[in-house]
Amino acid sequence: MGILEDQQARIDQLGGIGCGRKRKEDARFIQGKGNYVDDVKLPGMLHADFVRSPYGHARIKSIDTSKALALPGVRAVLTAKDLAPLKLHWMPTLAGDVQAVLADEKVGFQYQEVAFVVADDRYIAADAVDLVKVEYEELPSITDPFHSMDPDAPVIRPDLDGKDTGAHGKRKHYNHIFTWEVGDKAETDRVFETAPVTVKEQIWYPRNHGMPLETCGSVASFDKVNGELKVWVTSQAPHVVRTVVSLLSGLDESKVHVVAPDIGGGFGVKVGVYPGYVCSIVASIVLGKPVKWIEDRVEHLAATAFGRDYHMTGELAADADGRIQAARFYVLADHGAFDSCADPTKWPAGFFNICTGSYDIKAAHVTVDGVYTNKTPGGVSYRCSFRVTEGSYVIERMIDVLAQKMGLDKAEIRLRNFIKPEQFPYQSALGWEYDSGSYEAGLRKVMEVCDYAALRREQEEKRKRGELMGIGLSTFTEIVGAGPTKICDILGVGMFDSCEIRIHPTGSAIARFGTKDQGQSHRTTYAQILATEVGIPSESIMIEEGDTDTAPYGLGTYGSRSTPTAGAAAARAGRKIRAKAQKIAAHLLEVAEDDLEWDIDRFVVKGVPDQAKTMKEIAWAAYNRTPPGLEPGLEAVEYYDPPNMTYPSGAYLCVVDIDRHTGEVKVRRFYALDDCGTRINPMVIDGQIHGGLTEAFAVAMGQELPYDKAGNLLGASLLDYFVPTAVETPRYETDFTVTPSPHHPIGAKGVGESPHVGGVSAFSNAVIDAFAHAGVTHLNMPYKSSTVWKTIHTLNLDQRA
Repeated sequence: MGILEDQQARIDQLGGIGCGRKRKEDARFIQGKGNYVDDVKLPGMLHADFVRSPYGHARIKSIDTSKALALPGVRAVLTAKDLAPLKLHWMPTLAGDVQAVLADEKVGFQYQEVAFVVADDRYIAADAVDLVKVEYEELPSITDPFHSMDPDAPVIRPDLDGKDTGAHGKRKHYNHIFTWEVGDKAETDRVFETAPVTVKEQIWYPRNHGMPLETCGSVASFDKVNGELKVWVTSQAPHVVRTVVSLLSGLDESKVHVVAPDIGGGFGVKVGVYPGYVCSIVASIVLGKPVKWIEDRVEHLAATAFGRDYHMTGELAADADGRIQAARFYVLADHGAFDSCADPTKWPAGFFNICTGSYDIKAAHVTVDGVYTNKTPGGVSYRCSFRVTEGSYVIERMIDVLAQKMGLDKAEIRLRNFIKPEQFPYQSALGWEYDSGSYEAGLRKVMEVCDYAALRREQEEKRKRGELMGIGLSTFTEIVGAGPTKICDILGVGMFDSCEIRIHPTGSAIARFGTKDQGQSHRTTYAQILATEVGIPSESIMIEEGDTDTAPYGLGTYGSRSTPTAGAAAARAGRKIRAKAQKIAAHLLEVAEDDLEWDIDRFVVKGVPDQAKTMKEIAWAAYNRTPPGLEPGLEAVEYYDPPNMTYPSGAYLCVVDIDRHTGEVKVRRFYALDDCGTRINPMVIDGQIHGGLTEAFAVAMGQELPYDKAGNLLGASLLDYFVPTAVETPRYETDFTVTPSPHHPIGAKGVGESPHVGGVSAFSNAVIDAFAHAGVTHLNMPYKSSTVWKTIHTLNLDQRA
């Protein structure tokens, strides 16, 4: 075997970065052998259920628990009065607000938690819920955020009476939460006053829900003898949960053990702390028994954190050639009854200010007003990094609006306005430093592969025949990898992440991380990063996460931060291992360290390739033949605080055909080109893209959580909430370009959320493009056939031959 063949064989054996290998996780998930919170069974375990409010807004006049307590098998019924002496009837939110654990004198949204029933089994608990008698006095509700700050609007949060400041500054109304501004308002206004072309559009991104496979739940078990608490919980950030539990309970954090097993998907829904977690812990401490609480599907849709609900006004100012000179955005953000958004502390509207997108816009300004309404609280970033999807959506819609007004092709106007490769690192008008990108190359590749010109010709011919065909483009930039502790924290804890790796004497390894896998293939990709860095086959590297007693402290997984933060920690920890291994190899080979060079899985003497020591040999020597003065073992810990975010991007094309008689939208083609920097595992990347695009399709075509004026949630079950199956899901084609992140140890940027961020805009732009010839610039999502047909009928397009 020649040198090159030998090297390739060793690369293949490692299965490291760039290898399209199957996921380690598949075997247990495909066979149904995952281990979820509801699988936890402990001796003497009790079960719990919630009494929930049927009203969107009401005063609680009385709660009678006597009949429930009389039911055989019921152990306790907790109300706010029971939690108050423990100071646990309210809890802090990740957004700096407070939230009622159990409704305290009034309810602010339908399905709010009112009482917590604990019984011998879940069926007795459910029966007892119906026996708790709550007397309500219904109050007027506000579900329209545009009326939440009316002079006579109902007071949603009487606990804030007299407080004119909140976590993020001055409040201008009792239902106002914050005003957040970023950018240069004076310069932006000046440009708009003189610009030859301006456009303005009202854009609503409806309230929806991440809908993971598994609902939320917890099992709490308090050991009274040792004063230790163990909690199994559906959390994307178990260390944060441990810290919050310690702060709430007064227990030393060293005596709080949080385990996040397989959690059946997260998508942001499982970042925060829910009343069920707190109540199960309190009940276990009081009763001395393990207590399990698991939501049903209706509770999950109705009472856990929602996504979106952003009412956005977008404005662009351009010159006569369509080059954008300034952008202006205003957002009215509906936060529900409590501000429990999962955002970094300093960012009340998340990273919405990525809303200048992939475009070289010199002046921009953003204002976001957050308000309370009588809806479920939350505001998580449903498969996106802290409101990036909303920011991306508004700019991608506005680019199309500008193109339509100016009579320019929607691809051409993007090409005229892209940030150029030579401009990186690029400082945006709204404060971000983009690391790298090649936007024009990506879009041109998509246009060439899909024959964009031919698609436009076909569309023109179909319009002459009265047929509806739409072509949607989305050329997005996402911001992920939260984040640098200088700007990002949660409850004061910096958003770094971690890796701890230990090489065993026989050459295998275990690595533990502060992130938490929910289906992103961490066991596969982290092992691949480490395989490349330390020269041990990825199959021989075990990955562990989710157990706060063993994993190093980390901020969890959301916002596509796993690879940008923990992946970087893995690479740097691996390099620490390799540096020590080089000392051991030099000792074994009786040469100086500088005489050695790294060769895939071993150190070789420069110029003498036959003199080498493999990592397996070095691992054995690390415990048996270390050089004098060097401690035994081969271990490393890395806490990685990134210097900047990473900025993955993409260019997507969607083609739809719409039946003008029924309004049915058929996705004929979807082509997705992503740039996520260095590609660790192409198979995993494709899987992440397919999953993200399917969620984007669901959001665009059907997902919505609507409320009526009385605060009733309309459609809190899978009979009403759209979850696409293989029947509805389109076929996707994937492609890529690569511009590595210059500051990331391996150049990776993250990809899991990009397809959702870019996909929603592409689907939406395609549907609206089908009506562009009729002067339509905006239609509200979701694009259900009934909604689309109303547009067709209104425009009389159904009458065309």
